[in-house]
This record gives sequence, C-alpha cells and structure tokens, in this order.
Amino acid sequence: MPLLGFKPVDILTAQAISLLYQYWIHTELIDRLGPLEWLFNTPSHHRVHHGRNPIYLDRNHGGILILWDRLFGSFEKESEPVDFGLTSNIHTFNPLRIASHELFAAFRDLRSARTVREALGYLFAAPGWSTDQSRQTSKQMRAAQLAGDASATKRA
Repeated sequence: MPLLGFKPVDILTAQAISLLYQYWIHTELIDRLGPLEWLFNTPSHHRVHHGRNPIYLDRNHGGILILWDRLFGSFEKESEPVDFGLTSNIHTFNPLRIASHELFAAFRDLRSARTVREALGYLFAAPGWSTDQSRQTSKQMRAAQLAGDASATKRA
C-alpha cells in the first residue's frame, strides 16, 4: 500500500480501527442486529466465520463490512447452531502450535509433492485439496452434507 501512495500512519490507523471493530463481534451474547446486518459484519456473521459446520466453512471473511462477502458469494447467514473449531482439531492449547500448525502442514504437503503440478495444487488450490483426495475441500464437505440431507429426506 505504501507503493500506491498510502502513508504508513494511515495504514496503521486503518488496521487499528479494523482490529478494534472486530473485538466486539467475538461474542455469543448479541444475537441479530436487524438492518445493520446487510452492510456490517456482526456477531452473528462472525460466529459463522468461526464455525466448522460444512455450511459455514470458508464464509464471512469481512472484517468490518460484510458487503464484500455478499458481493463475492462467500456470505452465509447463521441458520443453525455454530460448532466452533477446526475441521481437524489439533488437541493442544499451546499458542505457538496453534499459530503455526497450518504453516507446518503446508510445508509437509509441499515436501510430499511429486510433480510441479502437485506442488502448485497444494499452493493454490482450495484448502483441503490433496493429490490422493484423502482430504476434502469445504466445497466437497458442503456437497456431502447436502447429499446426506437429501438422502435423509428421501428416507423420511
């Protein structure tokens, strides 16, 4: 951004405002906020962001404005109770491990790549992509959930 002409103090101010705004949306005490939910990221929208329910994966990335998620198709309304956490738990409370486990997993994946195409897949494909399809992307998880819901509906 400095290369585009923004002053470092302006960049830091914007980051501080964003961080302060995001502090209050980390709560379960506030439910819905009516018309404000069309434009702003709210606690309800942010709960979705932290959910590991397949329907909620890779959704609601906005820091202050939820408008961008609505425009780019990554918005999801909170429609079921949120199961907070990771799709694969790491079973630790060590903050260093929590902050770095994905980076180490990415390096491990890159090391296992046998071709340049596989390495590019690990670098640029959706999270969960693997050469042997032993893992699932969020899109595949959502499709599996929808297929399960459809088969449950057929049985009923």
